[in-house]
Amino acid sequence: MDAGLEVYPGESGDVRVLRVAGDVDLAKAPELRERLALIPADSGTVIIDMSQVSFLDSTGLSVLVASWKRFSGEDDHGKFRVVASRPAIQRVFHVTGLTHVLRVFPTLEEAIKA
Repeated sequence: MDAGLEVYPGESGDVRVLRVAGDVDLAKAPELRERLALIPADSGTVIIDMSQVSFLDSTGLSVLVASWKRFSGEDDHGKFRVVASRPAIQRVFHVTGLTHVLRVFPTLEEAIKA
């Protein structure tokens, strides 16, 4: 069953928020990459809200890592943040060790305040 992918850009104050829903897999990750490419690299803080993502594979993770490098560089971990509220998606970040690289938060509110 293909849950598709929906991406909703928005802002919260001076923070850009990209809400993502559905599956982020081999078929849909390029669409997420394209949407992220539309955001200028010097946009300041960018939050990817994945609280409505039902499936995330390695292709989706690679899009997030590439975006982290683009928005934050390797010197500033604070500008690119990810929201993962579903336990299965949180587990993907923990198992892969990406919680040591990406700043992952359980809620959008916490990500905005950080």
